[in-house]
Amino acid sequence: MTGKPYIIDATTLGDLLLRSVVPHADRDALVFPDKCFTYRELWERSIARARSLHGLGIGAGDHVGILMPNCPEYIEVLMGTVLCGAVAVPINARYKAAELAYVVENADLKGLVTNDLISEYADFASLLCEAFPGLAGAADSKSLQLSEAPLLRFAVMLGEERPGFVSEAAFDGAGTAFDEADIETLRSRVRVRDACIMMYTSGTTANPKGCPLSHEALVRNGINMSRERYFLTEQDRFWAPLPMFHMAAILPMTACFDAGAAWLSMRRVDAGPALEMLEQQRATIAFPSFPTITTEIIHHPDFRTRDLSRIHRINNVAPPDVLRQFQAAFPQAVQTGAYGLTEAGGVIAFNHPDESLDERLTSCGRPFPGIEVRIVDLETGEDAPPGERGELWIRGYCLFDGYYKSPEKNAESFVDGWLRTGDLGALNGNGGIEFHGRIKDMLKVGGENVAALEIESHLATHPAVKMAQVIGVPDDRLTEVAAAFIETHPGAEVSAEDIIAHCKGQIASFKVPRHVRFVSEWPMSSTKIQKFRLLQDFLAE
Repeated sequence: MTGKPYIIDATTLGDLLLRSVVPHADRDALVFPDKCFTYRELWERSIARARSLHGLGIGAGDHVGILMPNCPEYIEVLMGTVLCGAVAVPINARYKAAELAYVVENADLKGLVTNDLISEYADFASLLCEAFPGLAGAADSKSLQLSEAPLLRFAVMLGEERPGFVSEAAFDGAGTAFDEADIETLRSRVRVRDACIMMYTSGTTANPKGCPLSHEALVRNGINMSRERYFLTEQDRFWAPLPMFHMAAILPMTACFDAGAAWLSMRRVDAGPALEMLEQQRATIAFPSFPTITTEIIHHPDFRTRDLSRIHRINNVAPPDVLRQFQAAFPQAVQTGAYGLTEAGGVIAFNHPDESLDERLTSCGRPFPGIEVRIVDLETGEDAPPGERGELWIRGYCLFDGYYKSPEKNAESFVDGWLRTGDLGALNGNGGIEFHGRIKDMLKVGGENVAALEIESHLATHPAVKMAQVIGVPDDRLTEVAAAFIETHPGAEVSAEDIIAHCKGQIASFKVPRHVRFVSEWPMSSTKIQKFRLLQDFLAE
């Protein structure tokens, strides 16, 4: 499975896009259901955004927040920011006012760009005004003085004008003070180890943490994804519609830029419109990634009538039995898994298409070239042998430079250059990573260690179960026992007793859920189910 050797072309994100403009100028670069931009157009629009940002005082090392739903302007502003040598800070569009205020201040934003597109998440202008009471009445929108965010100098509103915000016309006008040559000068000074973007972790249990990622980490991961595992060409049309504030969108973007492929996205992912786009845009690769999305797609009434035959790769991360269902739904495609985390540039391993189905169902593939992984025994602190579980540690070019303004957390997370991921895993005989859940997602049932993922995988084999999540809940006798939260397929009828009976005799007795709850929707962060909220709901009963 050794791919053709290639020169590892570490470069900046701006240079990566520019490198595709010449050979692929008139090819589709960014495609939405109602809009399409070629590589030349995306470059020109990014340069224009860079001029505007620079006209408002943004330069090397400054932090610029982006708060929008998925839209072309999001990528234009992101690329314009990095072309200035500044750091783009994608902000989770699900954040409420208090979370927004925290991130804007914690990230030391100098500028912020939003728009008037009211998404399924929020009206961002109203949220920002709630987070920063002095914003709407600011005397000078280009020189803000907000006590809650002392470094923030401006907030741009693309679209309808709002008090306190720099208008789109004023934003465009600010760019007239500089031309493309000025941006070229800024771009040429950016170093590959400079911070490119700062992603904030999902914050499912505490305040989110900033993860500055270098240009090298992003670009090399994108190149490895493109050339080592997906073998992209300029003919590919890569559907990756996840939120642009998430690495599951940013990493496919960089891979597409490397190959000159088309990146297909959409404002929000609804199964019906998604199926329509996959067919109409002749998608060759589908990157839904999360089982909540793929499950909705394959159970939509239109799934069997849409022509999806061009899709030859699909990416999902889920328990093996769920992945088997997804592979069966897309028999013409290679189901690919992945392992990664924000702190390591998104993804560090994908399955290779030559791996057997069983290997692709049970492992996430080998780490990319340039990345090392070790499994550390939780008891001894020594390296675990192949097949044995322990904590996943990572070292290599992909790592972030430490949590922003969090020295205590960094001291806990790094050991001699290795990042402790907090994930439970193993390495198989081929060096592939097997993911067994979060260490904090381990249950202690009467002294026995149980991974929630094991129980979830078995529950997924019940024909009525659409999605299962397992948490540990207090128990007087065993200290902790498993509670299963179940979403059923539409029209399916199943009882708690049926779910428990499905487990008895099939998994160890101490793993059998003692409690079953049925849900119709899940508490979500950007893409992950928030188990701590499931526990809160259970304890509140």
